[in-house]
Amino acid sequence: MPAENRLFVLILQHPQEKKEPLATAAAAVAALRRAKLAVGLSWPNLARPLGRAADPHRWAVLYLGSSRPRAFAAAGEIALLGRDGEPVADPAAVLRGLEGIVVIDGTWSQAKTLWWRNAWLLKLHRLVLNPARPARLGRLRREPRREALSTIEAAALVLRQVEAKPDAAEALDAALDRVIAEAGRPLSAGSRGRAGSRRRPRH
Repeated sequence: MPAENRLFVLILQHPQEKKEPLATAAAAVAALRRAKLAVGLSWPNLARPLGRAADPHRWAVLYLGSSRPRAFAAAGEIALLGRDGEPVADPAAVLRGLEGIVVIDGTWSQAKTLWWRNAWLLKLHRLVLNPARPARLGRLRREPRREALSTIEAAALVLRQVEAKPDAAEALDAALDRVIAEAGRPLSAGSRGRAGSRRRPRH
């Protein structure tokens, strides 16, 4: 049974990413009642991949860039930036008013492609992650930087910070447990050469 979540999670996945054995986007969407996976390279606006009208001012995207250290001074594991890239004066109020978040799923180069091919992302607030712990998938793949998390871990981190109840984040954690368990099983001959062959940067 998918977990209830107030904050809608929209995952934009690069077409090549769905072929990866350690891709977690599908597992994330299956674990949540209010989530959607959109596969492609570009969309004209937020409404197109979401499938309904949406106010960009009430959405945030997990930002690919870095943030000034002062942005995390009192923010903890996530910092909220405005569309100008500067820290938001009252992040708690903005986070409470958010309708959803956009998570970009792909390798670092694929994620950058999605970012630059979808200019409407610049209209959203930006969430920069500062996780207290390294990615749990780190033992199965090498991440390019400390704050790089898998898609499912990134979504769980945000929901844990924003949602009133921990149910949605815990459901994502459980889904990640299943992904890790599946990855630990003996590989078939057809997939033996791909697992762990390249690793994805995250947000």
